[in-house]
Amino acid sequence: MKKYILISLSLIPFFAAAQNPARDYTNAVLWQQTSGEYRALCFQAYNFARLSLKEALWADTSKKPNCVIVDIDETVLDNAAFQGHEIKKGVSYVPADWTEWTNLAQADTVPGALAFLKFAASKNIETFYVSNRDEKDYTATLKNLQHFGFPYADDAHLIVSKGTSNKEPRRQKISSTHHILLLCGDNLSDFSNIFYRENKNTFEQVNASQNLFGTKYIVLPNPMYGDWEKPLYQGEKLSDKDKAKQRLERLKSF
Repeated sequence: MKKYILISLSLIPFFAAAQNPARDYTNAVLWQQTSGEYRALCFQAYNFARLSLKEALWADTSKKPNCVIVDIDETVLDNAAFQGHEIKKGVSYVPADWTEWTNLAQADTVPGALAFLKFAASKNIETFYVSNRDEKDYTATLKNLQHFGFPYADDAHLIVSKGTSNKEPRRQKISSTHHILLLCGDNLSDFSNIFYRENKNTFEQVNASQNLFGTKYIVLPNPMYGDWEKPLYQGEKLSDKDKAKQRLERLKSF
């Protein structure tokens, strides 16, 4: 006697997602790749950056050379194509794939980034590119930036990770020789360690720093990845399926 198993059609998307947890990120990547809202938010961020830079210059009394610090990924270069590649492979992130992507030096610009940094350069304001890309990505990253004509894209101003993702020592080194007018990034750790690296309440720290956002700190939208996701997970050496399960459990509902 044959036995049959009936599966509700409404459950098919659930089972499909369970087989490919990386698909959790599909909407986030598509939003960055296709939505007008993403572009609008980037332009808005860099419009605020321009206004804030002008005000910072008017108030400037420092005798050090002026500069801005920018992150690279999802701040001046857009890696949504890489994220799409990973989803189609059924993975969330493979280091070898990232190296292959960066070596292509084909990341597009984040809307508004190039125009803003060229404006800063016209005011004799240097740009330091402080990235957590590895040293092995250095040459291709510089090539990618120079392809679009980003100002100060040179060995003196591109600072990648050397064994640590903590950017604070790099920011401090820059501040020893330059006056930092503002910082641009897609991750709160691009601005200060207080948000994620000091085990403090992130919401409370953001609230306490609210006057800095849009003035000293310019935040770019990135729904695809970031430090915000790390506190969601409990345990070590979690698989993509483990993480997908924990993401679902952390959702607020009613």
